[in-house]
Amino acid sequence: MNATYSYLGPAGTFTWSALTQVPEAAGAEWLSVNNVGEALSHVVNGTATAAMIAVENSVEGGVSAAQDALATIPGLQILGEYLVPVRFDMVALPGVTLADVQIVSAHPVAYAQCREWLEHNVPTHAHLPATSNVAAAHGLIAGANAQVAIAPHGIGDHVDGLVTLAEGIGDNPNAVTRFVLVGRVQAVPPRTGTDKTSVIVELPDDRPGALLEMLEQFATRGVNMSLLESRPIGDALGRYRFVIDADGHISDERVADALMGLKRYSPNLQFLGSYPRADGHRPQVSPQYSDSAFADARDWLSGLINGTVNG
Repeated sequence: MNATYSYLGPAGTFTWSALTQVPEAAGAEWLSVNNVGEALSHVVNGTATAAMIAVENSVEGGVSAAQDALATIPGLQILGEYLVPVRFDMVALPGVTLADVQIVSAHPVAYAQCREWLEHNVPTHAHLPATSNVAAAHGLIAGANAQVAIAPHGIGDHVDGLVTLAEGIGDNPNAVTRFVLVGRVQAVPPRTGTDKTSVIVELPDDRPGALLEMLEQFATRGVNMSLLESRPIGDALGRYRFVIDADGHISDERVADALMGLKRYSPNLQFLGSYPRADGHRPQVSPQYSDSAFADARDWLSGLINGTVNG
């Protein structure tokens, strides 16, 4: 089967921009979908080789729909991550002005990131949710019940017939969205030294100190967490799973030992993958948590057992 990639479309979305960063996707077939679940189902059933999904935004935090999908759909693995700067414009059909705005069409995440600007410039507006930022722009052409749409900067390259009423309407000019490429479970790629490991772990029970015990699996091995977010499991109040990104690769001794500790602590541990970081960050590892320190400790213990080391 030729390589095929699913993404939240149509062409021009931030997810589309993330997929353009994947060298293997160049020249392959791209499948535009309406939601994360559809994109991942394509991977599970073999329709797509991989799917690009948004998992975190520097303003809004984790994307709950993506986190929940990764937690509940088996057989998936993160293959890589990609960062896309987020810049929003307000677009409309020719002749529309800000004074005409009563309804704003926008993807819910985009709408949340432009809330302050909207409240200041069109304070009496209503929100019409769209399946994607580009779909909101297409909706204006198709006659949607909205006067304007929030769309990615440069939308004119993908949608004809619209004019830009305002540029850069996002509340945070430094906003960035993190995307991951998700495929089926496969061998973990070799470590690069600038890696990230993602897992989802459930608290085995609700008791004092349970969360601390989970976090200690990382702290006592010198593993830094770059993301820690809780999501309700949904079967009862007080039951949570945690989405964790840790600095390092599963082949790193400290990370491997932390994962084994997590597995002993909670049988419901889901490994999502080890993959190169998009920002190229190389973690600072203290000498006592280096691979050689773990190897020396194992040799010391072995020596005690076989009598070649005394104390």
